[in-house]
Amino acid sequence: MKNIKFNIIPLSLMLVIPAINVIYRKLNNPLNGCYNLVTFLDKQVPFIKEFIVVYWAWYPFLILVLIYFCFNYRNIYYKTMITIILGMLLCYMTYFFFQTTVPRPALYGRDIFIGIIKLTYRWDKPFNCFPSIHVLTTYAAIRGCMEGVKNKFNKMSINFTGIFIILSTQFVKQHVILDLISAIILAEILYRFAVGFILEKCEMILSNKYININSEQ
Repeated sequence: MKNIKFNIIPLSLMLVIPAINVIYRKLNNPLNGCYNLVTFLDKQVPFIKEFIVVYWAWYPFLILVLIYFCFNYRNIYYKTMITIILGMLLCYMTYFFFQTTVPRPALYGRDIFIGIIKLTYRWDKPFNCFPSIHVLTTYAAIRGCMEGVKNKFNKMSINFTGIFIILSTQFVKQHVILDLISAIILAEILYRFAVGFILEKCEMILSNKYININSEQ
């Protein structure tokens, strides 16, 4: 119980993700025109309907990994969260100025996988693709895992699941290869360079405040 109380404020930082996701819905349209980034390689990627289950596994995956980081690797949690939040905001900025779209395949059949894909396509319009937020957030979790997680089984599980989620964006035709590559590059740059600088500045500010409070006493 004490552990939960200790983590409740840091965990509340996760609420920023759905809060800023409101922007995604506003930008998910072609009002300013859109570009098609499909390449020859994308046309060689097969459509595998079963991967829609893996694609949707992104939601519980991200929530559970972030909670795991918060309870066990606090610094990694903050680094991953800042990477995700900054990355999402930069993605939204890109969508506003450089909107892209992904052509979707014709769907045949009435099985459960096709049904889920139809719902996905209906709910998520084929815009806001470059860079892929699905990939960016998943890679951020993998990056944090690679740096901080000590448990070999947990590390392997997070990485394995994350890689499959990233691949699923291609197999269910939600994104093209350039969406994937750009998201990974963006997340890597943020995690490796920007996040460390931000955390260092925050620690300095908090440290100075603590010193000032003690000196006043």
